[in-house]
Parts: sequence; C-alpha cells; structure tokens
Amino acid sequence: MIGNAMRRTIPLKPLLLSLYLTLWIALAIAPRYREDWLLENLLVFIGLPLAIGLERRYGFSTLGAALLCLFFSLHAVGAHYTYAETPFFSQLSQLIGLERNHFDRLVHFLFGFLLFVPLRDLLHHSTSSGKLRNLLTVLILFSASGLYEIVEWLAAMITHPELGLAFLGTQGDIWDAQKDMTAAHLGTLMAWGLWHKQARIKQ
Repeated sequence: MIGNAMRRTIPLKPLLLSLYLTLWIALAIAPRYREDWLLENLLVFIGLPLAIGLERRYGFSTLGAALLCLFFSLHAVGAHYTYAETPFFSQLSQLIGLERNHFDRLVHFLFGFLLFVPLRDLLHHSTSSGKLRNLLTVLILFSASGLYEIVEWLAAMITHPELGLAFLGTQGDIWDAQKDMTAAHLGTLMAWGLWHKQARIKQ
C-alpha cells in the first residue's frame, strides 16, 4: 500500500536525476586530480544536458533512464579518482595478480551494455521494426566507442597534453584504445543478445 503510494507521488526519473546530481556534487569535492576531473567531466557537461533534452522530447523508458543514470554515476566515480587509480579495483588487481587497474575496462564494457536500452528507446521514434532498431543501436554504439577514443585523445592534446596518461588511463598498454573499444563492443553484443532472448520469451 505504502509502496504503491510512493510510486504515485515520487516520479522515478526526477528521483534518479536528483540522486545522480547528489553523487556528482559529492565526488566533485576534492577529486584526486582537479584538472583531470575537469577533462573527464566534459562528457557530463555535454552529455547530461543532451540526455535531459532527449528525455523531454522523446522520453526514455524507466529501465533506460535507470541504466543511463548508472552509467553516469560510474563515470563520476572514475572522474573523481581517475580510472587508473579507482580504489577497490587497485586492491583487487593486486590480490589476483593483475598488472593494471581494470575499472576503466569495466566502464567501457558497460558503455555498450548499459547504453543499449536508452539508445534503443530513442530510436523507437525512427522505425517501427524492432530488428532494425536493434541493429541501428548496435552500429551506433560500435561507432560511438571508436569516436570516443578519438575525442578523448584530441581533448587531452588540445587542453592539457601533460595530463594525457592520467586522462587516457593507458597504464602503459599500447593497445589500450583497441581493448577499450573491444570491451564496449562486447558489452553491446551481450546487451543485444539479452534483449533478443527476452523478446523471444515474450512471444
């Protein structure tokens, strides 16, 4: 009874936005490297207003909005500590004998996995074909993961070249960009597979 009343009185999407902004403000206080934090948050300064505008015009599903909020929240954590020095993942890497902190690789994977549904929501108004919508979603996310690596490199070179290693988070891996894109592609394909499986179960 109480739960139903709360769902009627508290809109979920504004609540998700409020929770994210609260987390973002908390993590904006004394980040590990302020200039790197500013570079990392270029994504937020551009992406968040864009997401809000798209929500007002087209509307995300509740699931899509929640997944989008989760992705932005993970990025806020990475921006605060830098992706290469995020706590827990550093300790985890040492514990299991890995040579690097893999938080950045996880977030690249989740870029494809978590953003599949929000992007598919937006494409709902472009085509009535579910299969075509899925394919377009996959292709856009594949392209976006590569474009992000280019934009990330250019942003570091143009603004603060001396922060390149901290911002790009390569951690000495010459194939870091390729592995990041691969992780994003795998996340996208896994989300596509799960969505396809769910759709077949509903039929």
